[in-house]
Amino acid sequence: MANDPRDLDGSRLKQALLTLGRDPALRAELMQWLKRAEPHLHHSGSVRDDITGPIIDALHSEQDVYEKQLADGTRFRFLYRTKIARDFILADQERPSHVWEPQTTRLLQHLAAHCPGDVLIGGAYFGDHAAVLGVQLKGSGRLVHCFEPNSDQAAMLTTNAQLNALDNLRINELGLWHASSQRLRLDGFDSFANAVPAAGDEGFATITIDAYAEAQGRPIGVVMLDIEGAELNALQGAAGVLARDKPAVVFETHRDYVDWSAGLATTPICSLLSNAGYQLYAVRDFNTHQEMGTRCIELIPVDSVYLEGPPHGFNMLAIADATLITGNLFRQVKNVSPKLLRHKSPALHHPIEGMPE
Repeated sequence: MANDPRDLDGSRLKQALLTLGRDPALRAELMQWLKRAEPHLHHSGSVRDDITGPIIDALHSEQDVYEKQLADGTRFRFLYRTKIARDFILADQERPSHVWEPQTTRLLQHLAAHCPGDVLIGGAYFGDHAAVLGVQLKGSGRLVHCFEPNSDQAAMLTTNAQLNALDNLRINELGLWHASSQRLRLDGFDSFANAVPAAGDEGFATITIDAYAEAQGRPIGVVMLDIEGAELNALQGAAGVLARDKPAVVFETHRDYVDWSAGLATTPICSLLSNAGYQLYAVRDFNTHQEMGTRCIELIPVDSVYLEGPPHGFNMLAIADATLITGNLFRQVKNVSPKLLRHKSPALHHPIEGMPE
């Protein structure tokens, strides 16, 4: 034993937890104990993100692989690398309804059902949305075009296509950009990595949505972009598709990459879509796994979004056909935050219908 028993940098504790986590059965038992403890912990912030989550993360290595199945039978194999994996594993239901971002998942399923044409997903990851939509469109003749330049996650996406016998996923290890045949590389860790210019042959090649759609010769009905700040570049390369096919567009915006100090409507990406004839809304959602049942998908018009708080991101919806969001599935609300957060003000950060149990 060292003369100084203090673990000043936490390295011994981290190694001890990782060692405990090498036993899958013990790891699962520890995780369930920590989950049961969460309601009893008094904390002004997020208990999961600040207290139990870091402990659970320390039980894992980046190479740990899990498998899980949704209620509709969709199967997933995935690496434990971010809170997407952690919160999916800790879902209350053994076979939950979704992987991540419940209202965004429901929104994409609705759009895929009502917008003719193929689906295109930038930042497909291991298929949290892509595999769900692939299962939904199976046998329809429609395709889900997936772009994921992270080779590890693209490999998991390929595995999940095979697990679900999906022959309608087209998996591309390319980056969506405003110009084709450029070279980019990922800067950062896993799902948080953003694309930056690469030197020489390093990194991955780019393609524009217009060039890809022209090569495929197929109309695009839905576009989903979650590419850590490259959303504007991708849509700048989609002018032809936006004008011709008028796809519904779901995209992430984040204050780390977008200056919305003058309001969302004036940001370059919102201006681009508005000028192309689109109406824009922020999607109120949990940035985690959370069952929502039959609660409405709450949409905030672009000029009525509450944006205060620390740097954060959320998904937005752009549509050229307003009838897509009529009906009982949707509710428009104003002057609230798109970030649904259990530990924040109910008036700003809870669903209008009330917080799920």
